[in-house]
Amino acid sequence: MLQVVQAFDRAPITEIATDDAAALEAKLAAAQRAFRDRDGWLKPHERMAILRRLAGLVESKRDHLAMQIAREGGKPLPDAIVEVTRAIDGIHNAADELRNLSGREIPMGLSPAAIDRWAFTTREPIGIVAAISAFNHPLNLIVHQVAPAIAVGCPVIVKPAGTTPLSCLDFVALVHEAGLPEAWCQSFIPETTELAEKLATDARIAFLSFIGSAKVGWSLHSKLAHGARSALEHGGAAPAIVERSADLDAIIGPIVKGGYYHAGQVCVSTQRIYVHQDIADEFTQRLVTQVQALRVGDPVLKDTEVGPLILPKEADRIAAWVDEAVQAGAGLATGGGRLSETTLEPTVLLAPPTEAKVSQLEIFGPVVCVYPYAKLDDAITQANALPVAFQASVFAQDIDIAMRAANRLDASAVMINDPTTFRTDWMPFAGRRESGYGTGGIPFTMRDMTQEKMILMRRS
Repeated sequence: MLQVVQAFDRAPITEIATDDAAALEAKLAAAQRAFRDRDGWLKPHERMAILRRLAGLVESKRDHLAMQIAREGGKPLPDAIVEVTRAIDGIHNAADELRNLSGREIPMGLSPAAIDRWAFTTREPIGIVAAISAFNHPLNLIVHQVAPAIAVGCPVIVKPAGTTPLSCLDFVALVHEAGLPEAWCQSFIPETTELAEKLATDARIAFLSFIGSAKVGWSLHSKLAHGARSALEHGGAAPAIVERSADLDAIIGPIVKGGYYHAGQVCVSTQRIYVHQDIADEFTQRLVTQVQALRVGDPVLKDTEVGPLILPKEADRIAAWVDEAVQAGAGLATGGGRLSETTLEPTVLLAPPTEAKVSQLEIFGPVVCVYPYAKLDDAITQANALPVAFQASVFAQDIDIAMRAANRLDASAVMINDPTTFRTDWMPFAGRRESGYGTGGIPFTMRDMTQEKMILMRRS
């Protein structure tokens, strides 16, 4: 049995049954039987109808799901409500995208050997999808992995994070209630981590969707069956450059949201802020004032803005990293304290050494680091210095400077005057280098979960 507890106070919520090796084999075999029966594949209009019904069912349980996200994952309730709203929209997005998912004509007649022929491609589902998800968006990440698979006609077996399985289990139940046969969408709660690896690397898996740590993701990627595709979404240490033309009245709020949303437990959370030295003091003063005003506490309360870390050991790790940075010479502008077993004060560090863990590694907690700079290109060089690269921001009113930074930052997306955490669920979302592989975003995932087949016809 797996015990599920509240992230904030570790109070038990419930216990759920886990799956053993025999259960995994049964799920894989059921998915394989369903996929091999081509006559049983649902037509696109049937899959669209199921997704529409699913969106309605999720909407009918909006309050329940939001509270569950807050309890098991520790996300503040206002943000959890937004997550459910995004999930509903994401399901509709997958259904809508089926109107655009198509093949293409391959030109013939371009050589004597190709005359009197017509060729075109169609898109087919790639096969069984293994989806391994993360705790920080326990509903919306599941939607990002499962809804595309349903839309394109891939059977999917989804493993949620062990700390936040309840949102996934509820969602899969709603998928079945919406009319999708059980074999086409199954949850998997492994009794051991070895079984999760067995799922991902089974020869019957055609596509692995993995959201989580880079160490685990890249290890699984190296063990995939031959021909299997993957999409890996890991973390980063997102940089933001604040140039001296930036409108401080307008940007402090978004930067605070970017750094402390879900207590910094977001793969594109703003972590390293490079501020022009001419405005560094004023920027820091304003930043600290807003950070100190954040309401920290129980995520189920409607006015909470920053909740807990997912586990006590994560709070231990982050507190140790902050102490290390301060002892090495970083200024502690605010925070640094501990409010509970899992809850830390939102923290601002000033100019931590480049070799400190907070400057080198993903913090994944409520900590931002501020570094002054004199030359823009020096800030860009520092921002690009790590082996991780995901989303980045530049805040400036000078368009030439904003575009220079945007063009030179090593990132898959650069936000100008928006925080690093900005995302819509239909835009491409991808980590570079150690931060990931492939491109997320519902329309892009749908394409990755299909493969083109060419059909050629010769006139007699």
